[in-house]
Amino acid sequence: MKKKALVVDDNKSNLMLEKDLLEVAGFEVFEAENAADGIAIAREERPDIIIMDVRLPDMRGSEAARILREDKATSDIPIVFVTASVMAGEREEINAITNSGFISKPINTRTFAEKVSQFMK
Repeated sequence: MKKKALVVDDNKSNLMLEKDLLEVAGFEVFEAENAADGIAIAREERPDIIIMDVRLPDMRGSEAARILREDKATSDIPIVFVTASVMAGEREEINAITNSGFISKPINTRTFAEKVSQFMK
């Protein structure tokens, strides 16, 4: 059975690249361009992992993660934040979210899917 991944990113180029890399690695991939859609898809599909941008048009990725953590159906799904700018405050925000981590942009296309898989139980 394929592992399911949800990619949440408002940048279409990043979204497609991450989706393609994960599909090549054997994932079934769902996608969302904002946090609200990402939360809805996560609740419906229950992916094995969520890859999320930190800065989304409707809310910060960390806020979306808090909403997902409060929902029993999505509370255990690992969340990997993909971001170009990880400042000290953002890193603290991410570190405060249980079962999460981050990958910095630009992503390494050769190792991206492998790094994502390492965050899964």
